[in-house]
Amino acid sequence: MSISVVLPYIQIVLSVLLIGGVLLQRSEAGLGGAFGGDSFGGAQYEKRGAEKTIFRLTIVVGILFAISALVALILQ
Repeated sequence: MSISVVLPYIQIVLSVLLIGGVLLQRSEAGLGGAFGGDSFGGAQYEKRGAEKTIFRLTIVVGILFAISALVALILQ
């Protein structure tokens, strides 16, 4: 079994994980920042615990997805 056969399935799994990771993250600005609200007036926010882990895993999955897309492009 070659990589070109398995790669689409890897990309599907990575894309689902990436979407899930992005949707699980908390929005710091909220709707107030989107409509011109003051996003700097509130208390400073720092990611902790599970939220920090989800943030880092989302970055890793995004990098893996980009690498898999480049590999797919090279193999074509």
